[in-house]
Amino acid sequence: MKNPILRAANLAAPKQQRNWDWRAASNFIAGGAGGGLLLLTLLAVSLAGFAPEVTRSAILLGLMLIGGGLTCVWFEIGRPWRALNVYRHFSTSWMTREAVVALVLFSFGALALLTLHPVFVVVSGILGLGFLYSQARILAANKGIPAWRHPRSIALMVATGLAEGGGFLACVVAISSAALAAPALLALIALIAIRVWFWKAYLGGMVADGAPDGALRVLSGLDSRFVVLGHVLPALAVTAALAGMPGRAGLVFAAGIMVVASGWFLKYTLVRRAAFTQGLALSRLPVRGRGPAGAATKPGWKAVPGTKTG
Repeated sequence: MKNPILRAANLAAPKQQRNWDWRAASNFIAGGAGGGLLLLTLLAVSLAGFAPEVTRSAILLGLMLIGGGLTCVWFEIGRPWRALNVYRHFSTSWMTREAVVALVLFSFGALALLTLHPVFVVVSGILGLGFLYSQARILAANKGIPAWRHPRSIALMVATGLAEGGGFLACVVAISSAALAAPALLALIALIAIRVWFWKAYLGGMVADGAPDGALRVLSGLDSRFVVLGHVLPALAVTAALAGMPGRAGLVFAAGIMVVASGWFLKYTLVRRAAFTQGLALSRLPVRGRGPAGAATKPGWKAVPGTKTG
């Protein structure tokens, strides 16, 4: 028989959450990118101006991404029509705020899509940012998951949503054969740089503050691939496009796809693979029979450097 002390320690260790599956992850994956795309479409239209067909394509894609993400999470509910209960807790729930923002967003987004009126485009972009921020706060509000509740996760979720929006916008412009202005390409590089900075800050914060071993293994294993495929290679592709290399539109499209795909993989990893529960901390390790109790322990956790567990 397994030692009961070891069995108790195993039960106290963090476990990977199973409540939010790929459908819940899809809401963060697609919805965040859609919100970021709507905001960046607003900025691009305001600063550079777009052809009507490019603007419509970007707005439509943003609305489709948000709608697709919400549809996935709706199907995750065992009794889907109970989803209407989400509107009952606006003062306390970020899920409610996300749902309310989504309703208003689809209304103004449809008007912007049909008319391209500057007011509707502006409001849609602002609401896109509100939707993205609400999603970041939903994740951080889950206090039982250390990888989600870390205060730096909010900035990371917003940064990756904006970078993904920039990636999608670059793809739309490249496909439409619209002019690829140098300021827009430099803005995409800036979004890539901002995201990798917040990623490193988040990962460093997780290590410094202590986290479940399983979560740190997953996130550390993601680090090099995420940095290279999601940042270094896209930045090089955009730089080559800025330098006037042949196949400029193809380079920008490839960069946009890499930025989006890496961001989506990051969010899937956060929601599904790195989502280990808090677990239990033992103030004293019990012993069988007589003898002094063991030191305090937190099974399955990476200790914070320079701190004591007792």
